[in-house]
Amino acid sequence: MTARALAGAALALLPLTAASPAQADEHDAPARYASLHDGIEALPLAAESRTGYQRTSFKHWVDADRDGCSTRAEVLIAESRERPEIGPKCKIISGRWFSYYDGVTVTDPKGLDIDHMVPLAEAWDSGASQWTAARREAYANDLGADRSLVAVTAKTNRSKADQDPATWLPPLADARCTYAADWVSTKLRWALTIDRTERDALRRLAAGCGHTHVEYQPV
Repeated sequence: MTARALAGAALALLPLTAASPAQADEHDAPARYASLHDGIEALPLAAESRTGYQRTSFKHWVDADRDGCSTRAEVLIAESRERPEIGPKCKIISGRWFSYYDGVTVTDPKGLDIDHMVPLAEAWDSGASQWTAARREAYANDLGADRSLVAVTAKTNRSKADQDPATWLPPLADARCTYAADWVSTKLRWALTIDRTERDALRRLAAGCGHTHVEYQPV
């Protein structure tokens, strides 16, 4: 079981609260749904459109807190399972990372990509096309939730590309329920929509995910 799955199991022991994105903010306790299925059903259904999408619409890997470390470096530091070696200008030299998509341990950061859980193009399709540039930048550099950005092997990230769960799931079967929860959590956090094929795929996946929980904090 991955660290994220363990966190989900621990969440099951906590009292559940009902809250909607309109009722919560960054300073409230995270809203929680009793099941992955309920989280899926909470996402608004809408058709997707890629019209006008450009990756440059999402400024990413910035140094938002001006501590000298980019968003990529911040994720690598946070997710390393041992103290990472950090060189000048916050260059990450080594560490130990577990890519939960494929169950691979990596010690060279050059072998890792930082995956946007919900890809930038998918976010655009699902509502981000209507956002301000500042909100898109905040999305692309979201360090406020560990579900938003994840260090994974470059191979799996590039095989995923901009696909949603209807066409791509992690190659490691044991990771798929965690992945579905992370996907739904991210869409709920950012008030993104879901299309019909995506929803149907997630429903099928959730049917085999037992007591997997969804936790999110709206922005």
